[in-house]
Amino acid sequence: MLTFESVTYRHAGGVRPAIDDVSLELGEGEVVGLVGGNGSGKSTLCLIAAGLAPRIVGGTLSGRILIDGEDIAPMPMHELVARVAIGFDDPWTQLSGVTGTVYEEVAFGPANLGMPRDELVSRVDAALSSLAIEQLAARDPAHLSGGQQQLVAIAGLLAMGPRHIVLDEPTAQLDPSGTSLVANAIERLASEGASVLVVEHKTDLIARVAKRLVVLAGGTIVMEGAAAELLADPRLRDLGVREPSAVRLRRRLVEAGLDPVALA
Repeated sequence: MLTFESVTYRHAGGVRPAIDDVSLELGEGEVVGLVGGNGSGKSTLCLIAAGLAPRIVGGTLSGRILIDGEDIAPMPMHELVARVAIGFDDPWTQLSGVTGTVYEEVAFGPANLGMPRDELVSRVDAALSSLAIEQLAARDPAHLSGGQQQLVAIAGLLAMGPRHIVLDEPTAQLDPSGTSLVANAIERLASEGASVLVVEHKTDLIARVAKRLVVLAGGTIVMEGAAAELLADPRLRDLGVREPSAVRLRRRLVEAGLDPVALA
């Protein structure tokens, strides 16, 4: 379980909190979608969840973040990264840059944690398979497309085997096929008991994988509830959140005087 208890965070030099009194809980096997307009605090909340803020990026934080009931504040970084993995929209922020093949890149994280060889090989093979990129195993990560690099970066997260995963726009550089592969991986992780927090502008992906939705505005949770219900709420448009395609189509049919139920 990943828990935020009255978390407030201010960037170094910031005049107001970027995250203001946020309380949130992600249960075992739960996928929670996080949406909001630009500047709403989504990426900052991801950094806090992974322990990178304020530990790495500075700033000040009050409240607590708990992993399975343990406060992460005193937790050593090597222990924290084995329990909470974070993925970003730009793969070059998380690829090591020192490996010659995709296989070595995916193995890089768990190998540095001293994982036994047999388990390491098993995890790398499973991560490559889950994202259907086995054919890239011998390729140089530096010579891949941006979308392929993103899949490799996500595979590296999967190979770590974390119980809690934070994904900040993981499909930003992916086409629909790649986006679907990431959705499959998220669903598999949740089925195996991992809690997953997903930030995405692609609300079709959120609609597919998330059962619960959290909406941020000005660093504060302004809406929270069942994803299927909130994604159909017209107030989201005023908060800078694009409707899923199914909701948008249904709205336009209604506006045209057609019965979307009769046409289903």
